[in-house]
Amino acid sequence: LSVDDLSVRIGRRDIVRGVSLAVEPEQTLGIVGESGSGKSTTVLAATGLLDAPGALVTGSSLLGGQQELVGAPARTLRRVHGGRIGFVFQDPATSFDPQQTIGDAISEPLDIHRPDMNAAARRARVAELLEAVQLPASYAARFPHELSGGQRQRISFARALALNPKLLIADEPTSALDVSVQAKVLALFKDLQKEFGFACLFITHDLAVVDMLAHRVGVLYRGEMLESGRGWEVLQNPQRSYTKRLIASLPVPDPRIQAERREALIKILEEERAAG
Repeated sequence: LSVDDLSVRIGRRDIVRGVSLAVEPEQTLGIVGESGSGKSTTVLAATGLLDAPGALVTGSSLLGGQQELVGAPARTLRRVHGGRIGFVFQDPATSFDPQQTIGDAISEPLDIHRPDMNAAARRARVAELLEAVQLPASYAARFPHELSGGQRQRISFARALALNPKLLIADEPTSALDVSVQAKVLALFKDLQKEFGFACLFITHDLAVVDMLAHRVGVLYRGEMLESGRGWEVLQNPQRSYTKRLIASLPVPDPRIQAERREALIKILEEERAAG
């Protein structure tokens, strides 16, 4: 995905301003920023899915170097999202129909976009995907409320990969999970990317998650891309004050490093106050 000068205006408010980014094949771009920075709006606009009354989206978003998504007609977007882009949402507790079995939830994209597949082939694909996310095939008969949060998010990945997309959009997929469960889900994500070879646009406010997963990082603040580059460059040598504050506020288990980061954060804040 290649996004160039993307802007979103809703009413009199500029929600996203001139954002450019690129997601390379089989790599992960982490978009970080605090709540309200425009992360989700940027991604929805870039994929043609922003559904906000009166929203004006300008700029360009090319999928695979050819398909323009900004302003594309609904039929085109349906075809694109029916095979080339998959989504994992923030809260696994609310992203499933509680009356659907797990098997039906995973199979639904196939039912809609692969009508040529017979029932046996769909069941086989569901079993294959459950195995890929390290869950028994028997879970296909269960309902969402019978699974833990971590298990439901594994199912979210299985559903998102049902059509073997080239690009996966993951919008805060671990923020609703306990820390110990997060680690397992993120480790699974890395394994799935190696197995399926998808590119990923990973939205998060957690720099620790970005440090673990992202090949490249973009820092979004008030709808603007303040800083972007290779992950280790941005996280180890940030150029903007906002990025430095984000990194300095990141908790670490080593008390010595934590104290150093606290001192760095105080220094940054003092410099900002002195500068007005």
